[in-house]
Amino acid sequence: MTTSAEHILVADDDPTLSRHLVRSFVARGYSAVSADGYERAMECVAERAPDFAVVDLMLGSDNGLDLVRDVLRAAVRAQIVVLTGYGSIATAVRAVRLGAKDYLTKPANAEDLLRAFRHPAGSESAQPAAPTRPTLAEAEWEHIQRVLDDCSGNITHAADRLGLHRRSLQRKLNRRR
Repeated sequence: MTTSAEHILVADDDPTLSRHLVRSFVARGYSAVSADGYERAMECVAERAPDFAVVDLMLGSDNGLDLVRDVLRAAVRAQIVVLTGYGSIATAVRAVRLGAKDYLTKPANAEDLLRAFRHPAGSESAQPAAPTRPTLAEAEWEHIQRVLDDCSGNITHAADRLGLHRRSLQRKLNRRR
């Protein structure tokens, strides 16, 4: 399949975050695919070399830094941003030495990531000066999505776990879509 849209690989073991980022990138005109681990990510790279990659530092039992190294071996022009909830100076330095363009801590959204990809090398980091915190509505939405995923999409079970009436949960979901 040949397409002119820039291609983004999202390698993260959090399915909710991956889906959200892929949808956000596609809505902005990119083609995007997600992978939940090292093996699947490398399969995606073999299918189509990414222009950009978002790589979670901790991919379940896999190390995201290994993925950074191997994606850049397979797709030398790819720009990679490492995304992590476990930020440290040592891993940031290692990621950049392996070839990552930037290193952002969660929470980060599609705009933060695109800004990181687009800022010129050597310029000030794309990370906002003040860390952005999700709004209460965004945090609630993410929590609902995680519980819904844990319940395999079963609204009745998710509503029970959330302490909501099933119809109340359905209204919240319909309002957001």
